[in-house]
Amino acid sequence: MAFEGLTSRLQNVFSKLRGKGKVSEDDVNEAMREVRLALLEADVNFKVVKDFVAKVKEKAVGTEVMESFTPGMVIIDIVNKELTELMGGSQAKLAKANKPPTVIMMVGLQGAGKTTTSGKLAKLLQKQNHRPLMAAGDIYRPAAIKQLQVLGEQIGVPVFTLGDKTSPVEIAKQAYQHAKDNGNDYLIIDTAGRLHIDEELMEELRQIHSEVKPDEVLLVVDAMTGQDAVNVADHFNKQLDLTGVVLTKLDGDTRGGAALSVKAVTGCPIKFAALGEKIDALEPFHPERMASRILGMGDMLSLIEKAQSNIDTEKAKEMERKMRNAEFTFDDFLEQMEQVKKLGPIDQIMDMIPGMGKLKQTKDLKVDEKQMGRIEAIVFSMTKAEKQNPDIINHNRRKRIATGSGTSLAEVNRLIKQFDEMRRMMKQFSDMMGPKGPKGKALKQLKGLAGKGGMKFPFR
Repeated sequence: MAFEGLTSRLQNVFSKLRGKGKVSEDDVNEAMREVRLALLEADVNFKVVKDFVAKVKEKAVGTEVMESFTPGMVIIDIVNKELTELMGGSQAKLAKANKPPTVIMMVGLQGAGKTTTSGKLAKLLQKQNHRPLMAAGDIYRPAAIKQLQVLGEQIGVPVFTLGDKTSPVEIAKQAYQHAKDNGNDYLIIDTAGRLHIDEELMEELRQIHSEVKPDEVLLVVDAMTGQDAVNVADHFNKQLDLTGVVLTKLDGDTRGGAALSVKAVTGCPIKFAALGEKIDALEPFHPERMASRILGMGDMLSLIEKAQSNIDTEKAKEMERKMRNAEFTFDDFLEQMEQVKKLGPIDQIMDMIPGMGKLKQTKDLKVDEKQMGRIEAIVFSMTKAEKQNPDIINHNRRKRIATGSGTSLAEVNRLIKQFDEMRRMMKQFSDMMGPKGPKGKALKQLKGLAGKGGMKFPFR
């Protein structure tokens, strides 16, 4: 994940501070030296690093910090706030036109992921009950128009195209009229890119800008190019007056310097971040949440939002009831796997849970998608009766399931054993938490005490 090196470096710095009852100015200087090195290693712009460290240091040597009972925690809080401020302070939302359609012009160099990001943004808007239209304005790159059309079909969003013989300015103009006539409230124009910035490209983009007067000019940059991404953003901003930046590949093996530098260098907020290849792997960029993740504090808000938008609440309630009553079957197991897969890669989910990044067991956690596929194949090879009642799966049935799923008998045995253990644990937990169980009785007594004393207790 992005920022992995930076996160572990900063956590080492802060663990030293946390252990001190009192913090001296020398301690702060030493900590800031290490923070400075960590940020430079993460490819953060050196001027940005210099200003950042100076601001933190100024606040960290204040009297209220030095005399605090927990100076280490106060300094971490200062770093958290300054990191958030560095990345823009608060979420920068998409502009909205007074009269639809809202026009979003996507710009950037070739290879940054502009066309894919256009599709991802259309999908995100669609999920918010909007009716986007995508316009194929890149007439130079072979298959760029086809790529956008395939994405459009995949997500059910219309794509406006006049082929590769009409000028991009005319395409943008006619696409705008088409969006107006057909009730599309957002128009996303995918423009051409080059391998490097040149005057010809900029002139074309300026003409499109002049013709359709976009509400948003979003620059798509590859976060893995580090400082180059920031330099590209600076160049584009001077020529086009950008309204925002979209960082792609922020989930890759990137040091994260672009995310921490781009706002400070260009003044342009990061509006979205692409955290994966899938079409729905685009998220609004929240500086405060990203700062929290960088410092290893997790990001529960984003995780909750992911769960709310991807998990069926009624199914989740039914699953909870089955677990409580120990009625969990292999059909339910498959359903659970589907729900978890919708949230995204497991290692990304772990990064969002506070403290999980520090656990040794989770640091090297890489869930093998192939292994999940093998588990699904085993379950799909079971009969309806076997899925509903796993206890009937004897040795001969296991051999048949292994053959049918293309797996080994050992893998089938392992899965059934793990499933049995999981059901046994659910039963034990259910018995403990039930009204007759020890935890259930304890809860009942506490509720009674709370009632008598007039106290409000957070138990149901």
